[in-house]
Amino acid sequence: MEHALDIVKVRHWVVHVPLANSISWSSGKRTGSTRLICEVTTRNGIKGYGETICLLDFVPPVFEKLVAQLAGHLNVTEVEKLTRIAEGAGYYHHKRALVFALSALEMAMWDARGKHAALPLHEMWGGAYRDQIEMCAYVYISDPEKVAEELLDYRDQGFRSFKLKVGLNPEQDVALVAKAREVLGPAANLRVDPNGAWTPGTAKRMAAKFAKYDLQYIEQPLIVEDLAGAAQLRASSATPICIDEGAYTLQETMTAIRLGTADVILVDPHETGGLWQCLKTGAVCEAAGIHVGMHSGGELGLTQAAYLHLAASMPNAKIALDTIYQHHADDILKARIQFVDGHAAVPKGSGLGVEVDLDKLEHYRTDIIISAYRNPDKPDWFAEKPSF
Repeated sequence: MEHALDIVKVRHWVVHVPLANSISWSSGKRTGSTRLICEVTTRNGIKGYGETICLLDFVPPVFEKLVAQLAGHLNVTEVEKLTRIAEGAGYYHHKRALVFALSALEMAMWDARGKHAALPLHEMWGGAYRDQIEMCAYVYISDPEKVAEELLDYRDQGFRSFKLKVGLNPEQDVALVAKAREVLGPAANLRVDPNGAWTPGTAKRMAAKFAKYDLQYIEQPLIVEDLAGAAQLRASSATPICIDEGAYTLQETMTAIRLGTADVILVDPHETGGLWQCLKTGAVCEAAGIHVGMHSGGELGLTQAAYLHLAASMPNAKIALDTIYQHHADDILKARIQFVDGHAAVPKGSGLGVEVDLDKLEHYRTDIIISAYRNPDKPDWFAEKPSF
């Protein structure tokens, strides 16, 4: 039987939006963000939009050959069915490939459903627990002598939470954190992310060295798979431990909680397979008494809006949201999301509550996925995990 919310058309764009300035980190150099944008059209003419991370070449073919094909058999209310069918098509063997591609369609389905209901997404998920979302100033400068100016600029803009990329070398990392604490004072929330660059032994030493700087947490100190090592580190560290890449999917999050791996868990709809899966993950963490934040992976406006709806809906989303949204030179929305006094307002319009600029999607369309995990300035360099 035909339904007004049946998906009758799917199209997508791969876009690359440049950053205002390139940023370097322990896993490479990033000059912009490559994302896959999805549009669904329902039988009654509603269009919904979604976005996902597209850093690696497997995302478009999985989207085209699996996800978009499944869409023709669904209506936009059937996000749970979408996930189950996709996994059952053999992709439980390849969840990392699946979740990236799946989440673009799933977000678009929610956007269309919200527009049909004339409700913003957070009102479909239990209402706004909060309507202003704190954002974290994400600083990629690794030079201790150069970081102060950017930290102070963010503080002057009203930010109270700050994140530093570490994992380059121990001496520089400690000097960077020391300078940041000196500049920001004791009241600021300061967190660091080595991106899995440390061995368990190095992580113990670094956690001990960082203890006097009262960090909010250390994010993903060990390689992704070492949940047991992270649990041991957490047991010995006075500084809270945060898991990001190590607990992407709902099942991985449950494993991390059972092992006692994390004080904080970062969620990401692209890495867990959609907004609905993200809400489930947040609920599991809530039951365990664990606060959640949001992973930043080069989000453009659709994802940034989705993050705001998620954070509004999840009572335990008390951690200021990581974001590099403001680092982009442009966006794919007609009106960019604004940060005021270190906060962003939750969108009030139907669905995601933002409007896509189709001309910009065409302008930034690309056939080349530019990796953020290499450094074009050093062609022989690669990120070794753990590196020290």
